[in-house]
Amino acid sequence: MFQAPHGNQKAPLPPVEEPAPAATSTPPHGAARPAKAAAGSTGSAKKERDPFFDNAKYLAIVLVAIAHTWELVMDGSRTTRAVYMVVYTFHMPAFILISGYFSRSFTGRPDQVKRLLTSVVVPYLVFETAYTLFTAWAKDDWDRPLSLTDPFYLTWFLVALFLWRLSVPLWRSLRHPLAVSMVVAVAASLSPATGSDLDLMRVLQFLPFFVMGLLMRPEHFALVRRREARIAAVPVLPATLAFAYWIAPDMKLSWFYRATPVEETGAAWWTAPVMIVLLTGCALVLTAVFLALVPQRKTWFTALGAGTITGYLLHGFGVKALEYWNVVDRQDWLASPTGRVVLTLTAAAVVTLACTSPVRRALRGVTEPRMDWAFKEDPARAAVARRDQAPQAERRAAAPAPERAWQEGDASRTLQLTRIGPR
Repeated sequence: MFQAPHGNQKAPLPPVEEPAPAATSTPPHGAARPAKAAAGSTGSAKKERDPFFDNAKYLAIVLVAIAHTWELVMDGSRTTRAVYMVVYTFHMPAFILISGYFSRSFTGRPDQVKRLLTSVVVPYLVFETAYTLFTAWAKDDWDRPLSLTDPFYLTWFLVALFLWRLSVPLWRSLRHPLAVSMVVAVAASLSPATGSDLDLMRVLQFLPFFVMGLLMRPEHFALVRRREARIAAVPVLPATLAFAYWIAPDMKLSWFYRATPVEETGAAWWTAPVMIVLLTGCALVLTAVFLALVPQRKTWFTALGAGTITGYLLHGFGVKALEYWNVVDRQDWLASPTGRVVLTLTAAAVVTLACTSPVRRALRGVTEPRMDWAFKEDPARAAVARRDQAPQAERRAAAPAPERAWQEGDASRTLQLTRIGPR
């Protein structure tokens, strides 16, 4: 379905911007157009952020928070369980696929490794510690150990993103990376020895979605952004919900979490490859439906898409507070249809607030720290910076002899043309 980038290594793309469509083709309908170059600019024009991806990231993180809240109130409600299953089928696959798409430029350069450490490893260390301390305080259990190799609750995604991104050069070098990643996912589900260290079971079972994101190109996303795709997506949702409602009582939710080997589910070994292939297919279909329905223009929540890391990491404290303090058991009306609606709206509001700019700025010290003191200066980048800051005469003097001769000759010819010009 997707073409691997084998044998055609492109120049690295900015890690936080959408890769631009090919300059030789007309941008597809609904695709982002590059910003116009400023007057006198000699470099390539900086590409604008595509609101489509920010909208998708925000809506996906809202679904993550809502689904986590539903876990507390879905017992006894077949409808809530069915909707929960549908959301869990695609919300993390969609987020992981987009993460893989924006990881295509990772080659292991020093600046990329630095950003990976500051934006992934540091938040993991901080929030793994914070969740452990919060749990000890909320449950009055100060004997709970802090384990940095056993991700707590939702911090597993930071570990996964770190390992996935480090492996990008490997997947780009393989002929059939998607097929290999599927084999890895199936093998992990069959192996109880994978263990819980770094939540590797979940990391490996979700791996195909990250690899698929690496293989995607702007034209693939352009397909789901067409009007025809939006029309086709509308009937898929009710059909999926009806099917989920039918199988909800008998479906084991552990299949959606992808965190346990098949033998712990009590199912036969051969069900693992079957279920992984089926769930992966369903996840891709629902991800396409989700992306087709995502607004493509700037909306009131577009800017919130840049703060999804804070929304993801913070909303878990609210969910765990409800669980640890037995709020639903004490306020049993929350398990009613009205209560579920209230919890849903509250979860959406809380995660939205956590994605706002003030919260993001307040937590920048732990989610996006600079930490220049911890890293050596990159000699190549330092040389480029000094060259760009040097006066033109100094740059000309530092140029190689052939290039300097050409520059001086060019200046001489310009002077001669000025002298013999019209009088």
